[in-house]
Amino acid sequence: MEVILRVAVANVGHPGDIVNVSAGYGRNYLLPRGLAYAATAGNKKRIQQERQRLEAAETTRREQAEGIAARLEQVSLTFSARVGEEGKLFGSVTATDIVHQLEAQGFPIEKRQVELHEPIRMLGVYRVPIRLHADVHPEIKVWVIKAA
Repeated sequence: MEVILRVAVANVGHPGDIVNVSAGYGRNYLLPRGLAYAATAGNKKRIQQERQRLEAAETTRREQAEGIAARLEQVSLTFSARVGEEGKLFGSVTATDIVHQLEAQGFPIEKRQVELHEPIRMLGVYRVPIRLHADVHPEIKVWVIKAA
């Protein structure tokens, strides 16, 4: 039985793929759960139109992310913190702190988009990547300085 997958199915294929499966698997599992369409001429046309629409939307999202990335590359954030021995901070600079300063500068970034694997606990200059899109990862410069 030939079907068109609507979602990724393990060991079968990805969305939009036209695959041959056993008749029972297609009729009793894939079709009733909405995981696939029967591969008729009309459905092939529909999935092709759906794919074109999704590709156009993805292109638009990527272009918007690249526009924001160009502006973000110019951003430099400064955090002043109390410092102990050897330049260690009392506390830390976290992704939440970075998001708050970016929002104050007009960038609508979410905490999960900031790729800061662990909080910053030392004085210095850091490059922090921001994940705007799967293909767009601008870096911002974060300065951590001693409070006066």
